[in-house]
Amino acid sequence: MPTAGYLKRLTRRLTEDLGEADAEKIAAESAATGAQRAVECSRGDEVTMHGELRAVETCSRSAKSGVKAEFFDGSDVVFLKWMGRNRIPGIEPGRKITVSGRLGEHNGTKVIYNPDYELHGDGED
Repeated sequence: MPTAGYLKRLTRRLTEDLGEADAEKIAAESAATGAQRAVECSRGDEVTMHGELRAVETCSRSAKSGVKAEFFDGSDVVFLKWMGRNRIPGIEPGRKITVSGRLGEHNGTKVIYNPDYELHGDGED
């Protein structure tokens, strides 16, 4: 027969906000890589973070305004911006990625311009 603690944990898992559960999973994966937590980083820091791309915006070839992505590591959102590119293979929503670069700020949001990156998995993990 299951213990009361087990049932309580199971009930919590079944009823908690899916976004919160997702954030906890991503935060745990990030911590396992030894990456820095976005929430603890500030403008001017050289950072290496691991997380997931939540949204990606590309532009037409004529616009050349760059590729923008919303990166989430389970603790905070950082926007990634690759200048002068209209598309980057593998940069797509749901993809796990490790990024590094100097953290900046634009209109009150954290941003890394032209970050180095390493793709992980196929976006389906």
